[in-house]
Amino acid sequence: MALTLYAHPFSSNCWKVLIALYENATPFTFRMLEDAGSMAELEALSSLKRFPILTDGDRTVIETSCIIEYLQLYHPGPAPMLPDDPKAALEVRILDRVFDHYVSHPQQRVVYDSLRPEAERDPRGVAEAKRLLDTAYGWLETTLAGRSWAAGETFSLADCGAAPFLFYADWTHEIGPQYPVLRAYRSRLLARPSVKRAVDDARPYRHYFPLGAPDRD
Repeated sequence: MALTLYAHPFSSNCWKVLIALYENATPFTFRMLEDAGSMAELEALSSLKRFPILTDGDRTVIETSCIIEYLQLYHPGPAPMLPDDPKAALEVRILDRVFDHYVSHPQQRVVYDSLRPEAERDPRGVAEAKRLLDTAYGWLETTLAGRSWAAGETFSLADCGAAPFLFYADWTHEIGPQYPVLRAYRSRLLARPSVKRAVDDARPYRHYFPLGAPDRD
């Protein structure tokens, strides 16, 4: 059946799924979420109104990691996003959760705060979010040492999330020179064709980033 992805090219969560699709050259239709009509379609698919959403015929799949696992089960390609070995797959899932909960979530907390009116901002919450990012950067600096990709030598589900989350995290709270392993890993991610394609797709929308998009990427 035909796959349709309801997404926006500037969204980090949408990048995560797009990278997996690009890695396997999986055919799909991109439904751009850009107006009231497309958002109404999204809400009709899920009252949660969170994107991306993947549809496969009459089936609707939500949540980025689950979408990527669904693709591997029902639309497998030449580049598996999860290894067959359960222990290796567990390591992939652990890193996937780390990038989601300890990089993406605090990064978005800083961004969302910047969108509030000045009187409603939370400097203490922003400082805590940045401390959480520094903690995550330090943990990743140690964990990724000696690895080409997040969970080892094979690009995986974990890297699909790491690419957009580290991309925007560095814009929000720069990954400093004290994290050379993590900085090198981010550079490898951005050089990968599937990630580069997602970055280029999003370039026209950089003015949406409320903290200002740096020129280095």
